[in-house]
Amino acid sequence: MNNRRTFLKILTAAAVAADPRSTFGAQQTTPAPAPPAPSPRNPATLKKSTLISMLPRDRPYAERFAMAKEAGFEAIEIGTISAEAEAAEIKEASTASGLKIHSVMNSDHWRFPLSSADPEVVRKCVAGMETSIRNAALWGAETVLLVPAVVDANTSYRDAWTRSQRIIREQLLPVARDRKVIIAVEEVWNKFLLSPLEFARYVDDFESPWLKAYFDVGNVVLYGFPQDWIRTLGSRIVRVHLKDFVFDRREGTVAWKNIGEGEIDWPEVRRALAESGYSGYVTTEIQGGDLAYLKDVSARVDRFIAGEKPLIAKPSTATGK
Repeated sequence: MNNRRTFLKILTAAAVAADPRSTFGAQQTTPAPAPPAPSPRNPATLKKSTLISMLPRDRPYAERFAMAKEAGFEAIEIGTISAEAEAAEIKEASTASGLKIHSVMNSDHWRFPLSSADPEVVRKCVAGMETSIRNAALWGAETVLLVPAVVDANTSYRDAWTRSQRIIREQLLPVARDRKVIIAVEEVWNKFLLSPLEFARYVDDFESPWLKAYFDVGNVVLYGFPQDWIRTLGSRIVRVHLKDFVFDRREGTVAWKNIGEGEIDWPEVRRALAESGYSGYVTTEIQGGDLAYLKDVSARVDRFIAGEKPLIAKPSTATGK
């Protein structure tokens, strides 16, 4: 009996010594992972962009581009343009102003969602995306924004997932790859991609460098925290939209706000972007206005990029378009 006890003690001691977990105690099963190495990209190089819809619609493109540049923006995001002459005018405005078109916002994914069971609806969406990708190639934009699916009374979550992925994989990614344009899927109020974990999985399923995430900071505030989404999505993010948001829980009302006038913790969002190594374009997607208003918005983005609170004075009011 004594020999057996001695043998078991020796065996147990040897097993404990051989187990690296014993150094840290029995409750720790694996060593804590080392923090990620610093990103080779400089997170301070976020680039300021605005949407074409924030500029006066009644002015020629050349004037709108010039106004955006004077306000302090470095780039612009444009919607889908079908007319070749108008697309050419936009390209000329970009060249003359030196203001880069970095992204195209696809126009037909709401009216004609990829997740529809109607082949004709899907065909129209694919055609709209093909036009958007051609626009991007013409203008030198690297991305096209796509709302990938819409869940509604006739389309289940599962169907929205499988249908949209199949069409993107079979019909859109080959075109994007040929044109060297990234399809950037965005989370919006479409009852789809309702958590950062799902969003990450949706992107990962494609296993393609031509399918990434377009993250909208304001769109997730109703049911999450943008800094959490950013840290979860990480390097999947290829573009970012900026807008603020207020949810009045007592009154049950919501409202989009200018940057710094809502509930978003902008310094924490900036830290999350820096941690993820993001160094791309951040595009303002709020109400438009005159040059003074646009300069104020641009200054708010400057403060956000610097890690400060965007608003340091009383809220400005947009005037004219």
